[in-house]
Amino acid sequence: MNQRFISVLIFAFVVAGCASLLLYRLTVSHSSAQAAPNTTKALVASRNLELGAIIKDSDVKDAPWAGALPTNAVLKREDVIGRGVTTAIYDGEPIVENRLAPKGAGGGLAAMIPSGMRAVAVRVNDVVGVAGFVVPGMRVDVLISGSPPGPSQGIQGSLTRTLLQNIEVLSAGQDIKKDAEGKPLGVGVVNLLVTPEQAEMLSLASNQTTIQLVLRNPLDTQVAKTPGTAVVELFAANGPKKRPEPQKVYVKVPAKPLPAPPPVEVKPAPPVRQSFVMEVINGNRKSETKFDTTEVK
Repeated sequence: MNQRFISVLIFAFVVAGCASLLLYRLTVSHSSAQAAPNTTKALVASRNLELGAIIKDSDVKDAPWAGALPTNAVLKREDVIGRGVTTAIYDGEPIVENRLAPKGAGGGLAAMIPSGMRAVAVRVNDVVGVAGFVVPGMRVDVLISGSPPGPSQGIQGSLTRTLLQNIEVLSAGQDIKKDAEGKPLGVGVVNLLVTPEQAEMLSLASNQTTIQLVLRNPLDTQVAKTPGTAVVELFAANGPKKRPEPQKVYVKVPAKPLPAPPPVEVKPAPPVRQSFVMEVINGNRKSETKFDTTEVK
């Protein structure tokens, strides 16, 4: 084999190896640059922060955060120290504004009440509180039982109807933490999150009727339309029937006298004019005299 050909072949192998090594190093460096994410300094929780807790300086820390920060993330310590937690924040999770109570609101139950809403306490027992399964975070319906006023009271008897639906339970007794396992709690009072109008209805119902709480699935948000159930329907021969309509009372209202008609002016009939002729014979002379007369009808 020609010595020159062998030299050229060896040179080609060396150039190809150098090119391959250079390409490999460029590919590895580019992949490393893409794999290294951009980090941002973030304010995260240094431990699990429970619902209603007051954030202290030791509860937060500065840490690098890969990628973009969540919306409304808080970056300054002075903006979170002393504020209450309205939604649980876990260790290493960024602090966001919508999980904190307003500044000066403090912690506990009051910090969990949204603007425009109210927390109403309802006294419960093992029956009303659904055997202790009405715990924070659950959704309930409020039923009332009593005798409605009016003429239908004696016909229907006691009546039970659904007053409110899909109401959130804020606390069971003094416990405001949600139980992930849903264990029952024996308490005497629960706090419900309602509007001001619903708070008025609950206050009146607790004094005038008997209240019963009905547990519902938190994912079921449909509002059921029920007419209520009366005692007369429970003892019907063929099951519940349509509740009789309240008797209508008709009151006879005297009619207002009609106004007197205006006086009608009666005009006299025009007089009828008549005439006659009187013939006078005096000897051989004859004369006629005409007279006009007026007759009134």
